Amino acid sequence: MECFEKNTLYGLFMKVIRLHYLKLYEYLEGLNIYPGQPPILFSLYKEDGQSQKDLAKRLNLKPATLTVMLGRIEKAGYIIRKQDDRDQRVQRVYLTDKGRKTCEILKEVISRIEGECFKDFSEHEKEILEDLLLKMSRNLENN
Repeated sequence: MECFEKNTLYGLFMKVIRLHYLKLYEYLEGLNIYPGQPPILFSLYKEDGQSQKDLAKRLNLKPATLTVMLGRIEKAGYIIRKQDDRDQRVQRVYLTDKGRKTCEILKEVISRIEGECFKDFSEHEKEILEDLLLKMSRNLENN
């Protein structure tokens, strides 16, 4: 398809997304973390003890998808799930010490990737790109 060719704007955008994904995967592989899991860990790092329902809503994930993802993360020892003390129907998700330490490492990894992505950009260019990406995001959210 013509729009996926490397010399089109959309093709270049898709190439950047793919290269970013591969770079992230390369760094995360050594931590036994998959690319979709850092947002979960960071959300808990910011606000530990969220209910699974709230976490799914916050991350825009289907509850069933989140349940599978949490199972993998829990098996790796990054989180624990506990029933809410006041409402036994609610499961809350908490980071373990290992999960907190991993979030600190993830911050460094993301900072490193960000540095690689924008190493040749001026501050002005980064501001322009931010404005353009926000515009793209709004366009997609409105449709």
